[in-house]
Amino acid sequence: MNGLTLFTKRQTDKRGLSLFLYLLVVLKRGEIFMFVDIAKIYVKAGDGGDGIVAFRREKYVPAGGPAGGDGGKGGDVIFVADRELNTLLDFKYKRHYKAQNGERGGPNNMHGKDGEDLIIKVPVGTVIKDAETGEIIADLSREGDRAIVAHGGRGGRGNAHFATSTRQVPRFAEVGEKGDELWVILELKVLADVGLIGYPNVGKSTFLSVATNARPEIANYPFTTKYPNLGIVYISEGESFVLADIPGLIEGASEGAGLGHQFLRHVERTKVLIHIVDVSGSEGREPVEDFITINEELKKYSLELAQKPQIVAANKMDLPDAQAYFELFKEEIEKMGYEVYPVSAATGMGVREVLKRAYEILKEQKAAENVEEDAKPRTFVYYKKKDVKPLTIRKENGVYVVEGTVVEKVARNIVLNDHDSFRYFQNFLNKLGVFDKLREMGIKDGDIVRILDVEFEYYE
Repeated sequence: MNGLTLFTKRQTDKRGLSLFLYLLVVLKRGEIFMFVDIAKIYVKAGDGGDGIVAFRREKYVPAGGPAGGDGGKGGDVIFVADRELNTLLDFKYKRHYKAQNGERGGPNNMHGKDGEDLIIKVPVGTVIKDAETGEIIADLSREGDRAIVAHGGRGGRGNAHFATSTRQVPRFAEVGEKGDELWVILELKVLADVGLIGYPNVGKSTFLSVATNARPEIANYPFTTKYPNLGIVYISEGESFVLADIPGLIEGASEGAGLGHQFLRHVERTKVLIHIVDVSGSEGREPVEDFITINEELKKYSLELAQKPQIVAANKMDLPDAQAYFELFKEEIEKMGYEVYPVSAATGMGVREVLKRAYEILKEQKAAENVEEDAKPRTFVYYKKKDVKPLTIRKENGVYVVEGTVVEKVARNIVLNDHDSFRYFQNFLNKLGVFDKLREMGIKDGDIVRILDVEFEYYE
């Protein structure tokens, strides 16, 4: 009879994994404040526990049957949205996360304990992506949203499962399956009701500071705002909304110019946009062209984003000759279907009117949504497509290498020094057609066959 005998065993290599973490750091009020809105981390679900080999050892039962219990399932890795968190800063200090393994089975058909799930809390507004494919796994935009990102391995079966009429005393069991493991990218998109957009240095930060109690960093250079500033706007008792100063956009932002991609994603969550334009032309640009350019960038990045309700605030009306520019600007922008308000963020003139109008539109937008449905947390279940390798046999340096998902899975469960286990493995290979293919390739007695990291000697 053809078959294999154990020859030697080799260890597999370990592969290192890289890490990327995007940080924005600014000096604020004498302290270093870190706003972390992108992080790349490694997650590993728990491995399944091994099934065991055991037999009944009851009194007056001299030849008890197999009674090895199954191993427990490995724990899942689950992300949960939590409003108490504001940044992804924690992931700067801890980058590897692993759920608990399942326990081994026990005698008397006792099932091993399942591993505990690993719960990872992230800010509301976090998007989880597969780092390898870029596929979006989950968008945790509501409090309590959950995403099962990595699934724990199934527990191995105990020897009781392998008893047959001809194999009444199986002395082998299955090892537990490995849990899923993958690198994921976490992206935080700011959750704000209303967003301020416009070119750098048009006065967005000043507008925010006047409209709210926020104290953004203000200076005269491109990309003054290095991260989205948030503030609460109080209209009246019981009426308020969150206003975000989105960092300055420039032409080419949709293609990633400047910090375009990082900034544009923060605008996606907002329901209303306030477009700040320097109507005085103090930066040497033409106001109407500025307005058109920014909107073109929004369209290129996301058509849905460009279609959001937009109010135009013609800022810096306190500067000389701004009034003359304003009338022409207002006429051109209103032709495009937008509302235009004269504003001076420096003096506070017109700011209140813009905020009230933004709140009116915001209420209309929210009324059109299904508020009850929005309030319910959701569960996202991610099934990572595992590579299924077909059965292949190749000759490498005189060794016949057998590969394939099915044969490798069974090979991991064999007990090399147990006759029943090894015979079970050989019968499986024979049914799979491995020996027929080896003979077609010209294998001879004494040749070496390798499966995973184990080498066998072939014989007929």
